[in-house]
Amino acid sequence: MKRHEALAPLSREHHSTLILAQLLKKGAPLYKGLPVDIKEKAGYALQQFDTIIKKHFQHEEIILEKVKDCHPEIKSLADEIITEHQQLTGLFLSLNSLSDPENTMDKLALALENHIRKEERVLFPLLQQHCSAELLQEVYNVLH
Repeated sequence: MKRHEALAPLSREHHSTLILAQLLKKGAPLYKGLPVDIKEKAGYALQQFDTIIKKHFQHEEIILEKVKDCHPEIKSLADEIITEHQQLTGLFLSLNSLSDPENTMDKLALALENHIRKEERVLFPLLQQHCSAELLQEVYNVLH
């Protein structure tokens, strides 16, 4: 299913965040232009969180509030996604204060990847299927 234009900006941000998730996994391959050691990866992840991901979460939560009543499954997913945002935020913020950031980064990477896949494969198709054109226009307006 082609992504609705209202959701496309979120999908583009998901792509760059999936790259971050791959970078944070234990045994990750080298990515040209991205950090290689654990401390640099943790710093890069925090920088991405502060400049992109935190705002992304905020936008998604505004959108979820608007669309949650379109369908019971969307309501249930909205609650799950907001909880996951809180858990992911905690993992990001803990990167600087841990004695073992490598394991936390790996846990963060897997949680981030699963979270994004849920949004892309489950939530967004449900939104496209059950939300009115007017509501999708409201989503578009939040992101632009």
